[in-house]
Amino acid sequence: MYKIDRFNELAKKVAAKRAENAALEPRRMTAEEKDALLAEFHPDYKQGEFTVLTAGPNKGEKVPTQLADLLQAHSRISADSVDLSNPDYDTDVLIIGGGGAGASAAIEADEAGVKAMIVTKLRIGDANTMMAEGGIQAADKPNDSPAIHFVDAFGGGHFAAKPELVAKLVTKAPECIQWLNKLGVEFDKEPDGTMVTTHGGGTSRKRMHAAKDYSGAEIMRTLRDEVINRGIPVIDFTAAIEIILDKDGKAAGAVLMNMETKELLVARAKTVIIATGGAGRLHYQGFPTSNHYGATADGLVLGYRAGAKLLYADTLQYHPTGTAYPEQIFGALVTEKVRSLGAKLVNIDGDVFMHPLETRDVTAASIIRECTAKGKGIETEQGMGVWLDTPMIEYKNGEGTIEKRIPAMLRMFGKYGIDIRKEPILVYPTLHYQNGGLDIDTYGVTGVENLYAAGEVAGGIHGRNRLMGNSLLDVIVFGRNAGIYAAAKAKETAAPEGLNLDHIAAYDKELAAAGIETEVVSPKLLPDYARKTK
Repeated sequence: MYKIDRFNELAKKVAAKRAENAALEPRRMTAEEKDALLAEFHPDYKQGEFTVLTAGPNKGEKVPTQLADLLQAHSRISADSVDLSNPDYDTDVLIIGGGGAGASAAIEADEAGVKAMIVTKLRIGDANTMMAEGGIQAADKPNDSPAIHFVDAFGGGHFAAKPELVAKLVTKAPECIQWLNKLGVEFDKEPDGTMVTTHGGGTSRKRMHAAKDYSGAEIMRTLRDEVINRGIPVIDFTAAIEIILDKDGKAAGAVLMNMETKELLVARAKTVIIATGGAGRLHYQGFPTSNHYGATADGLVLGYRAGAKLLYADTLQYHPTGTAYPEQIFGALVTEKVRSLGAKLVNIDGDVFMHPLETRDVTAASIIRECTAKGKGIETEQGMGVWLDTPMIEYKNGEGTIEKRIPAMLRMFGKYGIDIRKEPILVYPTLHYQNGGLDIDTYGVTGVENLYAAGEVAGGIHGRNRLMGNSLLDVIVFGRNAGIYAAAKAKETAAPEGLNLDHIAAYDKELAAAGIETEVVSPKLLPDYARKTK
C-alpha cells in the first residue's frame, strides 16, 4: 500500500541527486535498442490483447479486442425503424463531431459558401482538442523547414505513414499557425511578437508553438467562437448513430439520436465529414486514459459499417507521462512540455534512466520496463510509477519558469497539495491517442464516396507513432482540408435520392455468415462506469 510518508522519503533521493542529474546527458537509444524495447514492453506488441476481424472491410486484420467487439456488433437501429423520407435537417455538409477538426471543417465549408452543420453528442469543444496541452508543430523558423519536419514525423511514425499525408501535414503547418493566429489564438510570443518555440520528443528543431500549457483549450476556444460568430448551426447532445447512403451507395447524411430523449432524427447531406475523435474511453488493456468522456471510437464504427476501411487500427499511443498519483487525477495528462523544459525521468533510486525526449512509444516502453522487468518503479495505490523531476525545470532555468510556462500543471497538482516547483511527481503511461483510423486520401475522402474523415478518427497521417504537437496540427490541417473539399464536392452534387440504411441488414448477414453471435450494439457513445451488482 502506498503511504504518503514513504512518498516523501523517496522524493528526498530525487532531490539529493538533482544537481548530478541536471548535468547528466543520457544518450539516445539506437534503432536496434528501440525495436527490442518496443517488442518486449510496448502494449501494441501484446498479441493476446488483439482480435482478428472476421467481418467487414478489414476482415483478416487485427484490432484491439474492445474495438473488435464494437466493429463486429449490431447497429442500434434497424432500417425499418427510421423514416428517411422527411429529413429533420437538410444541409450541404454534415460534420459529425465538435472538436478541433469538426470546427475547422465547418469554418472552411462556411467560408466556401455552402450550408454546413455540426452535430456533436456532447457540446462543441467537449473533445480531446480541448485537453491537449503542450503545443502545435510548424516549421516556420529560419533554421527549420517542412522537409526537416517531414523527416522527423515520418521517422517518428516508424516510416509507416502515408507519405502524401505527411507531406500535406508539414507543408500546410506554417499557414495553419498564421490562420489560427489571425483568428485570435494567443500563442506565446517574445516582446517583439516572435513566436516562442520549443523542442518536443523526436523533433530535431524547436518548432512547438504553444499557449502556455493549455494550447488545445486556447485553440478550441478560438475555433468555437468563430463557429458561433459565423452562425453555423451546432446541434449539441445529439449523436450520429448510423451513416445514411443514397441509391448509389454514396454517403448522404446520418441518423441522429438525441442523447437525452433518445429521439431519432434524420439529417440529409450532400457530403458527410466524420470528425469524432479517438477511443481512449474504451480503456484498452485496462489502461487509464487522458481522453475526454466521449472518446469511444464512434467514428470508426460509423465508417466501418458503412463500408469504409480502417488503417493501422492496431496501433495506439500510450502517452508516457500520465499522472500516477494522486488517485483523483489518475491517468490525467502531464504534458510533454514538462520534459521539453528540462524535467527528467527518475527511478526509485533517484537515477535518470533514459533521455527525456525520446519518441513517445519508446519513452512509454522504457517506463514500463523500469517498473516491471527492472523493479525500479514506485508503488502507488493504483499501480506503479516513476518520478518526473519537475523542480529540475527551475533548477536549470530559474525561479518562475514553471508558473510562466506550465501554469495548468502547477494548478492541477496544487489542488492536491503537491507543489511541482518543489516536489517531483509520479507518472506512468496513459492511453492517449488513436494512431490509426479511417483510411483517407489527401482530400480527406474515405473508401465511401462523399464520406470524409478528419482529425484523430483518420488514419495514415502519423503511421505507428505520433510526435508531440502533430495532433493539434493534424486536426487543423486535415479539418480545414476536409471542409474545403467536402464543400467543393457538395457544390457539384445534387440533393441525394434513394436514402437508405440497407447496409445495416447486409452487415448483420455478414456477421451471421462469419459465425459471430453478439448482443453488443454500437456505436458505444458513452463509457459504462456504472457499478455492476450481482
